[in-house]
Amino acid sequence: MPSAATDPREGDADVTMADALPGEPPATEMDEEEEEAAPMRLRVLPGSTETAASFEFAKEDHTLGNALRWIIMKNPVVEFCGYTIPHPSEARMNLRIQTYDNASVYDVLDKGLVDLMDLCDVVQEKFEIVRDDFKKK
Repeated sequence: MPSAATDPREGDADVTMADALPGEPPATEMDEEEEEAAPMRLRVLPGSTETAASFEFAKEDHTLGNALRWIIMKNPVVEFCGYTIPHPSEARMNLRIQTYDNASVYDVLDKGLVDLMDLCDVVQEKFEIVRDDFKKK
């Protein structure tokens, strides 16, 4: 077996099929994505209730914050939604949601994320149609 210093499987080097150990499944992009997704990217901050909660999103910034705030505020059961970036050098975004009556902030956040994904899908589809039309000219 090669030494650790010359072993291509050590460190960040790519592993070719010839370098992989027999019986060891080759790493896939999905494996790498699952490893990266392992740390929690969303947590509920202390002091939250069913109708008023603050959430912390790791590795997010104004791009998601403002879009999510905008789409959540369109929900009629939402009394308040705002976001803040605690410090510019940290990749964290805090989102605060308060709802009327007995509407769950967790359901509101889930609906907001789904609605935002749907909106992004529509924008992407329309962009691709226009791009393809432009390429034909």
